[in-house]
Amino acid sequence: DVFTVGGPLGNVGTSAVAWHFDGASWRDLAPGGPDSFWWVSGTGPGDVWMVGEKGRMTHWDGAAFKEYPRVTTATIWGLWAASPTDVWACAGTPGKGTAADNDVILHFDGAAWAKVPLPGAPLGRSLNKIWGTSSDNLYAVGEFATVWHKKGADWVLESDPPVAKSTLLTVFGCSATDVYAVGGSDVIHSDGTTWSKAQVSLSNVVNGVTCGKPGEVLLVGFGGLKQRLVDGAWVDEFDKDPTGDLHGSWNDGHGSFWTAGGDFVSKPVPGKARRATLARWGQGKVPALAP
Repeated sequence: DVFTVGGPLGNVGTSAVAWHFDGASWRDLAPGGPDSFWWVSGTGPGDVWMVGEKGRMTHWDGAAFKEYPRVTTATIWGLWAASPTDVWACAGTPGKGTAADNDVILHFDGAAWAKVPLPGAPLGRSLNKIWGTSSDNLYAVGEFATVWHKKGADWVLESDPPVAKSTLLTVFGCSATDVYAVGGSDVIHSDGTTWSKAQVSLSNVVNGVTCGKPGEVLLVGFGGLKQRLVDGAWVDEFDKDPTGDLHGSWNDGHGSFWTAGGDFVSKPVPGKARRATLARWGQGKVPALAP
């Protein structure tokens, strides 16, 4: 059960997309709607959240979609689910500061979504991804190298002063004591208490990170950046297909890494679909998506 999502990103005449791979073939779930999805996550094939532009929150129960009332005007960039009744998301409006909906943390209790206030004065920063080991141990990262850490009931700002210099786009952990945050020219690591710079030389701008088995990490980014941590050493596969811009990555728990991306930075062209990139590293072949 593999899901990948996307959309037109402003290209009038096309709609959001969601595809499902069942191990043998791909199926176009056809969610519809002009607002693109930026992230997909959940607890299983019957509990999948797809989130994106203008606060869009769409749930797939394995048979049908349900659109939830929108509680933010910002793009929801990331989501992580502890359980079907305990789901967290983050959102923001890059570059707009406190003049737009920023510093957005959202929570779903099984019935409805609601905003969760962060402590202190508003920072005016887009929050781009969220990940945790439980609802009492969550990380959210974003603009200006921002890192928020939820410890129990309290949110703590762990990026004052920041360890990174770039906007952080993704956070993901192999465990509670092995957490990575990436973006731009930065890869930072936390042991659960302290953040430090990871010792890796990037071949391009990094957008995404995920973990496989303990000690196995994948970084992805622009121009086909693909760097895997294997037995303590980084393996650079920048020269291997795919060579397009990559945004997200995921490990299926069975020895394979997946990555997705495409043309998500150029200006919209009415009626023209964007080029998508989807690839897997691992054993066996996976059929291509339909054109």
